[in-house]
Amino acid sequence: MIHRVRRRWSKDEILSLFDPIIAEWFSSRYEKLTEPQEYAIPLIHRGKNVLVSSPTGSGKTLTAFISVINELFLLAKRGELEDRIYCVYISPLKALANDIHRNLEVPLQEINELARKEGYEVPEIRVAVRSGDTSQSERQRMLRKPPHIFITTPESLALALTAPKFREKFQGVRYVIVDEIHEIASNKRGVMLSLNLERLAYYAGEFQRIGLSATQAPIEEIAKFLGGYRGGEERDVWVVEAKVRKDLDLRVITPVEDLTLTPYEVASEKMYDLLVDMIEKHRTTLIFTNTRSGAEHVAYKLKERGVEKLEVHHGSLSKETRLRVEKDLKEGLLKCVISSTSLELGIDIGYIDLVVQIGSPKSVAKGLQRIGRSGHAYGAKSKGRFLVFELDDLVECTTLVKCAYEGKIDRIRIPKNSLDVLAQVIVGMSLEKRWDVDEAFGVIRNSYCYHDLPRDKFIEVLEYLGGHVLGDEFYSKIWYDPSEMRFGRKRSSRMIFFMNLGTIPDEADYLVVDVEGKRLGDLSEKFVERLQKGDVFVLGARSYEVVRITSSRVVVRDATGKRPTVPSWVGEMLPRSFDLSVEVGKFREFVERSIAKRGEEETMRILMEDYYLDEKGARSIVSYVKEQMHHAVPTHRRVVIEGYVDPSGKYNIIFHFPFGRRVNDALSRAYAYALSERYGVNVGISITDDAFMLTSKKKIPLDSISELLSSDNLEDTLKKAIFNTELFKQRFRHVATRSFMVLRKYKGKSITVARQQLRSEKILRILRDIPNFPVMEETFNEILNIAMDLPNAREVLRGIEEGYIDVKILEYSDAPSVFAHSIILVGISDIVLMEDRSALLKELHLKLLERIIPSEELSYEFSEAQVREYFSGKHRIRSEEDIVDFISKAPGVDILHRRGINLFDYSDIPE
Repeated sequence: MIHRVRRRWSKDEILSLFDPIIAEWFSSRYEKLTEPQEYAIPLIHRGKNVLVSSPTGSGKTLTAFISVINELFLLAKRGELEDRIYCVYISPLKALANDIHRNLEVPLQEINELARKEGYEVPEIRVAVRSGDTSQSERQRMLRKPPHIFITTPESLALALTAPKFREKFQGVRYVIVDEIHEIASNKRGVMLSLNLERLAYYAGEFQRIGLSATQAPIEEIAKFLGGYRGGEERDVWVVEAKVRKDLDLRVITPVEDLTLTPYEVASEKMYDLLVDMIEKHRTTLIFTNTRSGAEHVAYKLKERGVEKLEVHHGSLSKETRLRVEKDLKEGLLKCVISSTSLELGIDIGYIDLVVQIGSPKSVAKGLQRIGRSGHAYGAKSKGRFLVFELDDLVECTTLVKCAYEGKIDRIRIPKNSLDVLAQVIVGMSLEKRWDVDEAFGVIRNSYCYHDLPRDKFIEVLEYLGGHVLGDEFYSKIWYDPSEMRFGRKRSSRMIFFMNLGTIPDEADYLVVDVEGKRLGDLSEKFVERLQKGDVFVLGARSYEVVRITSSRVVVRDATGKRPTVPSWVGEMLPRSFDLSVEVGKFREFVERSIAKRGEEETMRILMEDYYLDEKGARSIVSYVKEQMHHAVPTHRRVVIEGYVDPSGKYNIIFHFPFGRRVNDALSRAYAYALSERYGVNVGISITDDAFMLTSKKKIPLDSISELLSSDNLEDTLKKAIFNTELFKQRFRHVATRSFMVLRKYKGKSITVARQQLRSEKILRILRDIPNFPVMEETFNEILNIAMDLPNAREVLRGIEEGYIDVKILEYSDAPSVFAHSIILVGISDIVLMEDRSALLKELHLKLLERIIPSEELSYEFSEAQVREYFSGKHRIRSEEDIVDFISKAPGVDILHRRGINLFDYSDIPE
């Protein structure tokens, strides 16, 4: 059962719970308690399961450890501290585990020194880290003399639990602390951890569970994940949720006067000027991008502008490089660090006085986590700036900042009944003993992630692992006797488990070759899973068209002159959360109604005052939404289906569904499949968080679209749509690897990803005719509910069917609405094609203006004359900003700009 904590304790009351030496140490270090400490420490002291949810820098780690340290100190003082593990601390990151190790050793050393001054000689409280970076000699040392506080990761805990000698050291464990629990709970690493905590409880007995989370939602579900079940009943968990939110100083910064009037390359250049200015005005700046390549590109551009003491930090760099950057950052030696995601969790990186997020972080929680790296100390203000140079990003970041101030946090979804992780853990369990099936099922059902697992699914996984489905060719991983209903290990089980454990699959690079076999480069697996025959992409500043995809190669032909259909960042980009997407829809609706009711100037004033925008951003949003109002503004309660005939004569159906990329991925594939079946056409797909576009050579009646798909047939249609795709093949390999059907290592040797792929494809051909096989079933589950968002996609269709989401149809035209420009341009977002992007954007604007503005107002001569007159007299051009300023103020001149005349080429205008 979940209990909300109401009572707040005073510092004196809390200190009275501790040994006098611990109390003295605490008082000497901390003048006052933080809010989570006032609520949580007494509960932890009394042995309750506690989930502490509070902003970054609010003392959560000390909250968790102080009672543990106190109890261990009392045992040491009495001479009762044994050579075994008392506390297990689990971190999602190896770097965070090392950081906690450093930050624990100093307090323990200070407490020991204080004890000696008081005349006590107490045994040392030992702390050690076991992760993938831990050497074999260090592990042996831990085995001989185990740490009292054992710091580890979910994967290393699974290995330690399954090693017979080390498992003995867990007997009687009293505390388990799960840090950054929100980061673990929302993926399959968390599923594995949930199961292994129940294995630990079965072996070691019940222990106290302490979870530490950044501000997250739904907090009750995270608490249930932490607590799990015991004998069919939820364990009691006390939830401490900080009422006082982090003090925030957030702003959305737009680099130019009006994004609707400015070429992308100009806005991008102005962004770097602003960045340099921000870095110079602050002591230490941390810049986040959403991709690793983006981090490298920003660093390159800033170094070009002379920024010194600058480093990059992301997961592709070596461990040594990352540790050096973290150390230099903590010691104040760096002026600026650019990161993708690797520095957003709670690693101690010292003093940061400004965090800059380039573009949208795609969720409110992630945005707060990143901005919280500045002003990390309790009570300090977190200063963050969201720097945008695209209109949809501007709308998204504005919505996100408003939600952050109002405490609206996106909900996470915890995966349930993952059959691949279940298979992996069963093999681990088989190494412990011969299990009665019902007893093992009871342990597994204690996990929150498997409490609703049907027994027949459990049996199906046992039958697969026991070799009762596919025979000797796919050798069994465990011994399983269905007549006795018992299972245990085989001779090969231990080797398979220890060499192949883990939920994060090996990533493959695909070789790109032309039709003659000439090597052109490589593509990542995540990028390739989105490709299909006929797609055009950029590699090495050239365009190529996909001819076919094999297990390890992408065969292409030259596509010079063709616009790309797939952007280079598609494999890396974070999808926007569904909750934030709904808020974006609400914000669009508000701006539309405000313009209609109050006018543009008053709407701008409201946006600046209530939405933390500068004047440039407010003007850009009002211009953007006003232009779309000539058609229909897509919101959370109104979707727009628009027909667009592109210059090549292809027919595009643009679905303005602002519900996030995962929802749109599901809907786009299902609609594309349904269109192909109904009309016999090949359909291309483009996706953003705000829309998806289906492209074909045949004109599809737009009023027939709503008949193609329903909330009832969506899942079946989607399963058919994805079955023969690269996405399904790759996700099948991932699931098969987690299930130990495809091995990464065997007999001490690594198996290349290429060989894993070949093995996977062979198995997939066999399994096509075996319904409900666990690995196939889990592949569908992972695609529909993790890669995509089937539940919310179904809700969108249900909303349309039941009438609480309106559908507006815009018939085919060669002049797409302004909100359609982003999805049309989605393929040419690469830096090398910025000029192409701007040129096409001008074409699209011209087409649009010719439809909504009287032709006499589009006079080329009239507008050009204005420009000549303005700049031939007293006004002189000093910079591009002078022209932008003129465009934003002079009537009619913006039309000239949008008509495609390059006002930035002013070589023939007098100076």
